[in-house]
Amino acid sequence: MTSKRANGYPRRSQWRRHLSQVLTSKNASEREVNVGRRLQSLRMMRGLSQRALAEMSGLNFNTLSLIENEKSSPNVSTLQQLADALNVPVTAFFEVDGQPARVVFQKSGERPRTVFSQGTFEDLGGGLALGEATPLLMTLCPHQQSDPSPIVHTGEEFIYCLVGEMVFWVDDDEYVLQPGDSLIFEAHIPHRWANRTDQPSKALVVICPADAGDRSVTQHLEDDK
Repeated sequence: MTSKRANGYPRRSQWRRHLSQVLTSKNASEREVNVGRRLQSLRMMRGLSQRALAEMSGLNFNTLSLIENEKSSPNVSTLQQLADALNVPVTAFFEVDGQPARVVFQKSGERPRTVFSQGTFEDLGGGLALGEATPLLMTLCPHQQSDPSPIVHTGEEFIYCLVGEMVFWVDDDEYVLQPGDSLIFEAHIPHRWANRTDQPSKALVVICPADAGDRSVTQHLEDDK
């Protein structure tokens, strides 16, 4: 039986399993999930008009219409507003149907990924859950940083720098990571990150929330205010 949230929506680990169909597609372009179409489906499932959802989410009606008609790509902050209004996790916008994966092999450049203003996150789990942990490949664009408000969530977080240089602030302490450097910390400690260099930086990030309903992954994707 499929594990459900209290509101009837699949848990985050179920979303990761659903991505297995995307990973087994032969055409790389098929791995892109249509967020606008998914948003429209979620809205209609709840019997909401575009105007009603716009009011509930605090978004402009025209903005919502452009997203659903695939004429505009929402940033993660916008998706979070819509997810809160629809009472679903942000990952609901990237859900696809499919059978759970038992083995996942991913070629470089063919992983499901989320593009945000500061860079990209690529899903290294590929539909196969590692408990509640989410392994990600984070690429930060030059001179970009997370939201000035520190991130706080349950569990632990692990960072391993692969390319370039990035800075993590954990509470009031600053850690400069270069290739081969690692950092692990209790994620209830306020933290944020930045790339202060002229070159992109890349790191393996493993987020391990203690709570299955924790939205810690999406917190890392919030755009600057």
